[in-house]
Amino acid sequence: MNPFEFHNPTKLIFGKGQLDTLKTEVPKYGNNVLLVYGGGSIKRSGLYDNVISLLKEIGSEITELSGVEPNPRLTTVHKGVDLCRENNIDLILAVGGGSVIDCAKAIAVGAKYDGDMWDFVERKAAPKDALPLGTVLTIAATGSEMNGGSVITNEQTQEKMGWGSPHAYPVFSILDPVNTFTLPKDQTVYGMVDMMSHVLEHYFHTETNTPVQDGFCETILRTVIETAPRLLGDLENYEDRSTIMYCGTMALNGMLNMGYAGDWATHNIEHAVSAVYDIPHGGGLAILFPNWMKYNLHTNPERFKQLAVNVFHIDPAGKSAEQVGEEGIQALRDFWSSIGAPSRLADYDIDDSQIDVMAEKTVRFGPFGKFRTLHKEDVVEIYKLSL
Repeated sequence: MNPFEFHNPTKLIFGKGQLDTLKTEVPKYGNNVLLVYGGGSIKRSGLYDNVISLLKEIGSEITELSGVEPNPRLTTVHKGVDLCRENNIDLILAVGGGSVIDCAKAIAVGAKYDGDMWDFVERKAAPKDALPLGTVLTIAATGSEMNGGSVITNEQTQEKMGWGSPHAYPVFSILDPVNTFTLPKDQTVYGMVDMMSHVLEHYFHTETNTPVQDGFCETILRTVIETAPRLLGDLENYEDRSTIMYCGTMALNGMLNMGYAGDWATHNIEHAVSAVYDIPHGGGLAILFPNWMKYNLHTNPERFKQLAVNVFHIDPAGKSAEQVGEEGIQALRDFWSSIGAPSRLADYDIDDSQIDVMAEKTVRFGPFGKFRTLHKEDVVEIYKLSL
């Protein structure tokens, strides 16, 4: 492994009944709060009323930004930045899933920047400051509640790209698994695919001497695989919701990849698809990741073999590393299909007409991928495998 530094400034507040900690956390940062959320789900569940009640109890002045999209848009970020400036916002409070939190992060840095926040996404500038951000998580998936990363969609240019900054970490995140009870089955599935994909992005790296990190990754993958069928059979099971929520946070808070950089090619490839077609991120990953794996199996068959044996319990006796790796890839595909995830782009009525357009978007900043460097022609082949 490489030398590294690790620092995660987010205060994680986990468990049943923890929403009340808003009364002690929010006043640390000021009185004027921008409440950011998505559609009507937090109102239907009663969470919105609970948050508003707690904020009013401590005398917060509340400004609201609702309607954050599943693939949060730059125009919504701009609205939030304007609200922050007009209302002298002290703290942004994101109540929702990864999309809401990602949008709130972009607002937080944008409110402290004289130009357009999209400059950060395009690598034209880097954030120097941000408004404090707190979160109340309602979807276990992205891990955005405990990292400095974010993904924003520019609907005018049909670009969906990730960015990150140390300034974008939430100052606190409240994770009560009860707040995920009303999450529908399909979104629960997409969330589990997303967190497993984050772990897999870490897992496919080129460093040596990472047995602890590998073990962490394999444990999270096995845990999601073991927990998923039970949870999908009882969406209000507190223990299983807790386990999945914890897995989602641990998958992308920096703990798994100390000392190495993961691949992250598949996320880049998926972002281009959902930028053009606006499909669920987890659904796109379920389609693309096994095909990225097939395309890159020959790069390091032993790595795929390790995953197959340690996570999917494939018997390696009498088989080559590639054969074991192939069985592991199929086991991943079979598992995702068993919980209802899509397996082909055709499941979203996506044909080959925009493959070149999407592939071009993936190489916006040049060849990419740490496990194996991909060029546009490689991406085209992965898309074709995924049709």
